[in-house]
Amino acid sequence: MPKKRSGGGLTTTQQAAKFVGVAALSGAVLAGIALPAAGALGLAAKGTVEGFDEIPSNLKTPPLSQRTTIQDRDGGTIATVYSRDRTVVPLKDISPHMQAAIIAIEDSRFYEHGAVDLKGILRAMNRNVQAGGAAQGASTLTQQYVKNVFVEEAGDDPEKVAEATQQTLGRKVRELKYAIQVEEELGKKKILENYLNITFFGQQAYGIEAASQRYFSKHAKDLKVEEAALLAGIVQSPSRYDPVNDTEEATKRRNTVLARMAAVKSITQAEADKAMETPIKLKVSRPKNGCITAVSGSGFFCDYVRKTILTDPAFGKTDEERAKLWNLGGLTIRTTLDPRAQKAANEAATAKVNKDDKFAASVVQVQPGSGKILSMGQSRPYGLDQKQNETVLNLSVSNKMGGSTYGFQVGSTFKPFTAAAALEKGISPATSFSSDWKMTLQERDFRNCSGSPAGYAPWELQNELESEKGTWDMTSALGKSINTYFAMLEQKAGLCETVEMAKKVGYERGDGKKIGEYPSITLGGEVSTPLSMAGAYAAFANRGTYCTPIAIESIKDPQGKKLDVPKTSCSRAMSERTADTINQMLKGVVEDGTGTQAGLSDRDNAGKTGTTNDRKDAWFVGYTPNLSTAVWVGDDVGEKSSMFNVTIGGQYYDKVCGGCLPGPIWRIAMTGALDASETPGFNTVPVPRGKEKGDKDEEKGDRDRGRDRDRGDDDKPGDDGNRFPGIELPEGVIGGPGGGGRGGGNEGP
Repeated sequence: MPKKRSGGGLTTTQQAAKFVGVAALSGAVLAGIALPAAGALGLAAKGTVEGFDEIPSNLKTPPLSQRTTIQDRDGGTIATVYSRDRTVVPLKDISPHMQAAIIAIEDSRFYEHGAVDLKGILRAMNRNVQAGGAAQGASTLTQQYVKNVFVEEAGDDPEKVAEATQQTLGRKVRELKYAIQVEEELGKKKILENYLNITFFGQQAYGIEAASQRYFSKHAKDLKVEEAALLAGIVQSPSRYDPVNDTEEATKRRNTVLARMAAVKSITQAEADKAMETPIKLKVSRPKNGCITAVSGSGFFCDYVRKTILTDPAFGKTDEERAKLWNLGGLTIRTTLDPRAQKAANEAATAKVNKDDKFAASVVQVQPGSGKILSMGQSRPYGLDQKQNETVLNLSVSNKMGGSTYGFQVGSTFKPFTAAAALEKGISPATSFSSDWKMTLQERDFRNCSGSPAGYAPWELQNELESEKGTWDMTSALGKSINTYFAMLEQKAGLCETVEMAKKVGYERGDGKKIGEYPSITLGGEVSTPLSMAGAYAAFANRGTYCTPIAIESIKDPQGKKLDVPKTSCSRAMSERTADTINQMLKGVVEDGTGTQAGLSDRDNAGKTGTTNDRKDAWFVGYTPNLSTAVWVGDDVGEKSSMFNVTIGGQYYDKVCGGCLPGPIWRIAMTGALDASETPGFNTVPVPRGKEKGDKDEEKGDRDRGRDRDRGDDDKPGDDGNRFPGIELPEGVIGGPGGGGRGGGNEGP
């Protein structure tokens, strides 16, 4: 039995057999691929010669993976993302020196032979027999191109890559057939262009344009002869001949290419000698890849765009189809991001909360009437380095889109939905209810949407302060965020009607589950996301019409063809009269209610504070007729902590509330985003008022607390609690973790 030589090569007998086999194969190829029976070469495995006729007749060239550019609404670049750094360019935009160099070193007879170079095969086999091993290859540039196509098609799948590169006769036969097909269909020039665009040049650079930019920071059309020779030399072994890591080895290889160019007369010997004497002069560019490089803190928005493409059926019926579209790239994505709004949102999120604070802030803005998401900002930067307090958790969105597990309990920011449901049912804003500061209602008196009682336990609730007892109408109850009033209003309007109104304005849980139908929902016991809340309040600004949030304006593929993108869907959630009335009542919140620190002085604006029980979440959601903004502040890591006696952004808070921290953040974001913009007003409607009654001393105390809020005194160390501006629910009243509690949980309005 023949044995291997001591040096690891084949014996003379084995080399001779291999030579005869390849020569026979070459002859068969030149004869038109009319191969003899498999037994002639001792082959029997499917996929080798026996399976030759089963190979598809047409080479399927996959689109080349390229950079995707994500733009803001004005066309400015937010970020570039890619799985493979490649920019496809036509042959005319590739330096003639580069074309000559790659041909000289890889296939000097490229323009003289067909798909297979018989002389090259015979020469290589003869050389290999003499050397006792694989000393020289014989693949043509066309064959190499075909192999690269298989590798590109395999993507990052290790098994497919191994299959595409395995050294078997079956694979060689397939490559030979496809090479002949390619020569016939594409021609030499196109093959050379495709080869230079598909080949890997090391340092994560695919294709000659990316390689030229990586090593020399210039376009491929501007490459000098010595630069072209360097890049051509890298192809054989990108790691061995990497000029960044081994200049000496790269120089030797470059000079080998230059010598070969002179030998085949693509340059003169004098030109080659001069180029060889020129030291390698790199000007390395490190490409910025991914949302981590996004401008103005827009990494979270960038990632939201990525998630949209990977999850929305508009971009493919299956996960695999959508992932393929994203990974292939080459897309130009025009988004809805407003550069001015994004800058303002990012500045607002970081102005009052530091990146290394225990608590975080999220700011998101939506345009009423279009659903366009204009900004997403967070106090922690986008990224993976936890030591730098970076995160990829997008606090503005649902879990499916990269957000938290459930979202966050929304507190009293839910109350306007109850008010809207009541108005839609014909209940007047003048409707008044009287109560002590504490009260007990029965869950069985509330009906869910199936018509069943919402429960059978007593529901105990209370207002924030003992002084908050008396009589309120809808306007004053919104302004002071009176829990007892909204519990009774929900009972009158209907629990199901309240839940349905929330759904109509796009209120959704962060985990995508069904909204819980419990009485405590009116006080904010359910969870949601800042994006959902900004979109919901945009319906009020848009006079009752809700539009689903969108992040993408348009997408073009590498050929400039427009792709279909998700469009906003607008539907009427309430009458214009209802929305106008809500707007007038919520104006009172920022004028003399719990949100005075947020109010804007130069335009109509409205909003609502919200702080959950134990101060674990604090909100301000507000709007003008042309912009809706939601701000959330809370613990974003692990078990949620309460915001009592904490320092955030360098400022001490005895207890954080919606009006004292999210409110000022909202004001910064709105002011920056709306600077120099139009100042449309709300549609003014008369809002009937009811008779209010309360203890005069208590009313005076409320007025005093209002003045303290105006002065910003509500967060001074040592406050006794009676000066706190939010109207919030103490521990043990509603909703457990994850929201939807029926009462007795640990979250509040």
